[in-house]
Amino acid sequence: MLDFFTIFSKGGLVLWCFQGVRGPAATAPVNALIRSVLLQERGGNNSFTHEALTLKYKLDNQFELVFVVGFQKILTLTYVDKLIDDVHKEFRDKYRNEFQQKGALGLLNGTFDFKDDFMRLLRDAEESSKVRAPTVMKTFEQSLKSQKTVKCMIETRGEKPKEKVKNKKNKGSKKDGTEAVAVPSKASAADKQLSAAGDKEELTKDEILQKNREEFFRRHMKAGEKSRSPKPDAQKEKGKKPRVWDLGNSNAKVLDYSNSTTNGSAEACPVEEFDPDMALGDKNREPGRLYDLEYESDDEAEEEKVVQNPSKPSVKKGGLGGMFGMLKGLVGSKSLTRDDMDPVLEKMKDHLIAKNVAAEIAVQLCESVAKKLEGKVMGTFTTVTSTVKQALQEALVQILQPQRRVDVLRDVMDAQRHRRPYVVTFCGVNGVGKSTNLAKISFWLIENGFSVLIAACDTFRAGAVEQLRTHTRRLNALHPPESQGGRTMVQLYEKGYGKDAAGIAMEAISYARNQGFDVVLVDTAGRMQDNAPLMTALAKLIAVNAPDLVLFVGEALVGNEAVDQLVKFNKALADHSMAQTPRLIDGIVLTKFDTIDDKVGAAISMTYITSKPIVFVGTGQTYCDLRSLNAKAVVAALMKA
Repeated sequence: MLDFFTIFSKGGLVLWCFQGVRGPAATAPVNALIRSVLLQERGGNNSFTHEALTLKYKLDNQFELVFVVGFQKILTLTYVDKLIDDVHKEFRDKYRNEFQQKGALGLLNGTFDFKDDFMRLLRDAEESSKVRAPTVMKTFEQSLKSQKTVKCMIETRGEKPKEKVKNKKNKGSKKDGTEAVAVPSKASAADKQLSAAGDKEELTKDEILQKNREEFFRRHMKAGEKSRSPKPDAQKEKGKKPRVWDLGNSNAKVLDYSNSTTNGSAEACPVEEFDPDMALGDKNREPGRLYDLEYESDDEAEEEKVVQNPSKPSVKKGGLGGMFGMLKGLVGSKSLTRDDMDPVLEKMKDHLIAKNVAAEIAVQLCESVAKKLEGKVMGTFTTVTSTVKQALQEALVQILQPQRRVDVLRDVMDAQRHRRPYVVTFCGVNGVGKSTNLAKISFWLIENGFSVLIAACDTFRAGAVEQLRTHTRRLNALHPPESQGGRTMVQLYEKGYGKDAAGIAMEAISYARNQGFDVVLVDTAGRMQDNAPLMTALAKLIAVNAPDLVLFVGEALVGNEAVDQLVKFNKALADHSMAQTPRLIDGIVLTKFDTIDDKVGAAISMTYITSKPIVFVGTGQTYCDLRSLNAKAVVAALMKA
């Protein structure tokens, strides 16, 4: 039983609607379909689930119409696909003239009396599903096995071993042939061995043994002389010299931090003196500004020139042929079919996969573009390749633009008004750069005038606390308390190793509230998405402390793995959470973006699979190498040949 069937234009005008059962209106599920699928260019699958309903839809790109049917997802209605195709065809044919002649006015002023036609099509579809007879199992007489004789199924002993022996002989002959071809230069050595073998046959057995012994002793003595020969290298000096690094400090007292530990307390780390240019990189930057990601593309090499139809008038051709071709091109407007787009889409799919987009997502993107363009009328002077490429670019830009923009500075100021710290939790797999990018974000927040408390909740990895302590020292050296009115802008809260991470985060948040810190950045241990105990601990940390922002840190080097990581992280957070509405990932930090050149497909894969925005992009090793995502720049790099 259908819940509803509705027909509306892509501009939002509802042309006709059928309500099948008494219940909630179709407004909420259709709006969810528009927000989550149609506007986000995720039309690779024609099915969408919203709460207890399953929605199936079909697009008419020629007249800009959308056909949507909804039914309970616990039901298996086999006739829905046939029904939606039949309704689409019937509605188009009935009101085709009205759409073509009046255009948008036909949609506004038209009356669409389609109930009787719909009920007829619905009855036909239901009856067609009932008419199908259930499949009956074949009898033994109908099967192929009954046609075999008993004699052909009897296996005689010795047949298989003979076959194997033949195969072995064939393999041996092949090997002999290849060896003879591959080593023609060793023929002389083989002749010598044959002649030596002939000499040995003439000698007696005792003589042969004596000769072999003498040859063995002679070889052994030569090897001993080689090993006893003195080496020309001079003897190494006794003792061990310390290694001096080019960018290091030769003063041992400066490098000794054993007495300045802050393990177990939240006291400020001592200030370290170092070259700030090496940590900041860009001298001409504007303090506190988060620059957009830039990509310089060669327009001539990247963009395909708009090629006119072959009917373009040419001076070299005959005037009559050129004129007829021009008129043909002007009059003949072609609607795109799937056969026209398939070769172009196949090339686009391979291009996306080569640019590090996950294979599954590349297929869904091309399928979505095909559904969006199928039946659409092309322009007079455009080609199929340029049309498909333009549609794919628009789809990629739409995917990279988030549904909900994350404005960290605005949210921090809102938390300040409520006199509480703004809490950000970083999570991700091992080695993606969580601690490094946490320090970059700390630097950006400090330059915008916010004080930061770093919670060292990675109590597993050796050196994790020391790494954060070093970053804290460096950040305090760049922004000393003297220049901030005596206020320490960044501190480290740590309790050592082997402790409960959720408890440390709770204590850090409480300390930040009492001491008046603006932001708490929680660093967690790296964990693989398949490790159930560690994922349970992460879900506990997030559920207990309820951070304002949960950021997944992923590297731009991954391809298909990005999809697996994000899906399993979200699933683990949902499964291991004790809350009724579990807290999932809110945004993404994309790291190591400077190592991939134009293979930027990981950004597409991550945003497509989660519908979450990429909040920060890490582009280098200095504190200033932090950018915000520029969707057009990423798409330009992705579409570059």
